[in-house]
Amino acid sequence: MPLVQSFDIVADGVDNPAMKELIYKIRDDVSGGNSFASAIRGQPDHFDDLFCNLVDAGEQSGSLETMLQRLAEYKEKTEALKGKIKAAMNYPIAVLVVASVVSGLLLVKVVPQFEEIFAGFGAELPEFTQMVVNMSNFMQDWWFFICAGIAAVIYSYKAAHKRSKPLRDGQERFMLKLPVIGDILDKSCIARFARTLSTTFAAGVPLVDALESVSGAAGNIVYYNAIKKVKDDVSSGIQLNYSMKQAEVFPNMLIQMVSIGEESGALDSMLDKAATYYEEMVDNSVDGLTSLMEPIIMSFLGVVVGGLIIAMYLPIFSMGDAISGG
Repeated sequence: MPLVQSFDIVADGVDNPAMKELIYKIRDDVSGGNSFASAIRGQPDHFDDLFCNLVDAGEQSGSLETMLQRLAEYKEKTEALKGKIKAAMNYPIAVLVVASVVSGLLLVKVVPQFEEIFAGFGAELPEFTQMVVNMSNFMQDWWFFICAGIAAVIYSYKAAHKRSKPLRDGQERFMLKLPVIGDILDKSCIARFARTLSTTFAAGVPLVDALESVSGAAGNIVYYNAIKKVKDDVSSGIQLNYSMKQAEVFPNMLIQMVSIGEESGALDSMLDKAATYYEEMVDNSVDGLTSLMEPIIMSFLGVVVGGLIIAMYLPIFSMGDAISGG
């Protein structure tokens, strides 16, 4: 089937108007005489260097359909990996947000109702209850400024994160040092490195050019810098496995598999096996982290929300004990 006709068929099956418009732009460029690779290079916001290089290699070698199949498999696996990691990160954040909103509503709306009841007791409140009442009074007086402050901090951070490369780089380095989560992110970077290099090298892209594309797909400044150094070393004649060892960020098992692949002439196959291994490790780590966090988060919610409720009922229990004792 002609490539231009294929674009029409793909566009007809897309519901997103922006995506449909993008496909039509590429179709028009190709029908105007440009190559597929040059057409997508004109859309850098949607297609990275890796995608463009592989499409270019497919067109040059006459195996575009094979290359697109490899790209589809690569994207499916990398996006599935990213999705798992995002889910593991978003779950505790979502729970903390819900806990904060529920606690805020209890302090602003519910506690004042109990405070009016307590005022009629004429007795001194328990320390825990008094602390919660004081928190409620503070929240009622300052809730708007607290919400505005939180929104301002989030907005400022996002704006600074978008503008400041040193801030993004520092955050990426910091994330790798976190317990548990840092290990998951580290293994995901290794998996992306192996998967991307396997895909590009198997497509016939020269190793130095492949490493250039891989550096941008690593997803972390630590690995970006390491891969850039590896690329410079390889371009000067140093073996890939030796250069990776000198970088001191790649695990020994990956280095050994790369070494075997270089010696046997099956580097792409060994990298593919390494990528699959580390992707499975990330999957297992994420599943384990999620299973571990569920009871911790439920306990946290129980302590926060349950603590507020207990604080409100303590005076009633105290009054009941006093009446019974009387």
